[in-house]
Amino acid sequence: MRIKDCFKKKGLKASEIRALIDENILSERDRRLLKRILLDGITYQKASEEVNLSVRYTIKIVHKNVKILLDILDENETDHKKGT
Repeated sequence: MRIKDCFKKKGLKASEIRALIDENILSERDRRLLKRILLDGITYQKASEEVNLSVRYTIKIVHKNVKILLDILDENETDHKKGT
C-alpha cells in the first residue's frame, strides 16, 4: 500500500492530514517533506533535492514520520472506542 493511501483509508481529508502533520511533527524539515510528498504528490527524488538530502534518507524520514502519525491516529481511534 502506498503511504498516501494509508491516510485515505482512514478517511482523512488533505486539510486534516496537514493539521495532523503540523500538530505532531516537530521538525520543520520533516513537516515540509511530508506535506510535499503526501499532499502535493511530488516524488521522493524531487523532495530530496528541495531539502538537499539523499533520496534514501528522505524516504527514511518520511516513513519514520508517517509511522508516528499512523500510531497517533490508531491511539485516537482506540481512545474513541473506549469512550475517553
